[in-house]
Amino acid sequence: MKTAPSQTHRRIGLLIPSSNTTMEVDFYRNLPPGISVHTARMFMEDTTVAGESRMLDEFALPAARDIGTAHPDVVVFGCTSAGALRGNDYDSQLCQRITAITGVPTISVIKSVSEALQECHANRLIVVTPYVDELNERIEKSLEADGVEILKISGLGISENFQIAMVPDQEIVDFCLQAIRGQNPDALFISCTNFPAMRVLETIRKAVPFPVITSNQAILIKALTIVGSST
Repeated sequence: MKTAPSQTHRRIGLLIPSSNTTMEVDFYRNLPPGISVHTARMFMEDTTVAGESRMLDEFALPAARDIGTAHPDVVVFGCTSAGALRGNDYDSQLCQRITAITGVPTISVIKSVSEALQECHANRLIVVTPYVDELNERIEKSLEADGVEILKISGLGISENFQIAMVPDQEIVDFCLQAIRGQNPDALFISCTNFPAMRVLETIRKAVPFPVITSNQAILIKALTIVGSST
């Protein structure tokens, strides 16, 4: 027998690549009381155009059906590069399709990042990713389509998604500081929901004179705004 969803407890539904081991942890560590996170996984091993295309075409909507049974208050499509893969219009359409299945608002990472950049008036951007070049190109095009100038985009060239979560903290910090050397951006964006950049976010912020945004930080703030809370 089904029970009615709680009217006091709020739930965030996550749709994430099956090999992502970072996003849930970042959410768990930063959720305020009274809000929980519930996950459905979309099969993906390779962080490549082919791997993400298969995830979108075969596994995204079945995962949406599954997470809908947990009665979330909002659904997060939790993959930055897959959201940018086919352009911003496709990302919007995908969120609409997920909403049609789940019956609740759906938000994407790449759109939430764009909104966060607008809020801090960032027009000139440095982007750091763990990705291979073919995905960096899609991220760059997506951000540029929203009016942002990309001064530089640097990737670590990792194509196995599980390994992205294994990058050490100090390597992330060093890579970011190297990417911004000699540059004067309005902000630094660190992409990928499986990249553990949120863990070192405050360290990087203390080292630079401009805003720093990560995928998981931006989408978490957006999700909490929708469910009526804040970090």
